[in-house]
Amino acid sequence: MKLHQLPKTKKRVQRIGRSGKRGSYSGRGVKGQKSRSGRRLRPAERDLILRFPKQRGFANAPKSEVILVLNLSELSTALKNLAAGKAPFELNHDVLRATGLIRKSHDGVVKILGTGEIAFPMNVKGLKASASAKAKIKKAGGSVS
Repeated sequence: MKLHQLPKTKKRVQRIGRSGKRGSYSGRGVKGQKSRSGRRLRPAERDLILRFPKQRGFANAPKSEVILVLNLSELSTALKNLAAGKAPFELNHDVLRATGLIRKSHDGVVKILGTGEIAFPMNVKGLKASASAKAKIKKAGGSVS
């Protein structure tokens, strides 16, 4: 037996949409995307994406500045080596940047809260402080201005 003598196994595929026994529309209906040749239906993912709400418009920058908050407990652990003597040292933005408590690029408001205790005197300048923090700093021998 030779290759050209083998029985044909591939069945001829019916090409739909060319009239014939099924009528002029060949089972596809009259109009619409499904009746056209070369149709390609949209994937389901596309429909899901279209259903999600879109963010539109321009968002303004926040009107209020973000206040960076530091507790007395954080200050007491980070500033132990600065408070070696009995004399109070000055606490300001530069000292906080040098010790790594705030980022070097931070120029906003820093507020000290009264959570924790402080055992050494310090003079706070250019920083905000809560009422409880002011009381604890004054009790330790420092001042807030």
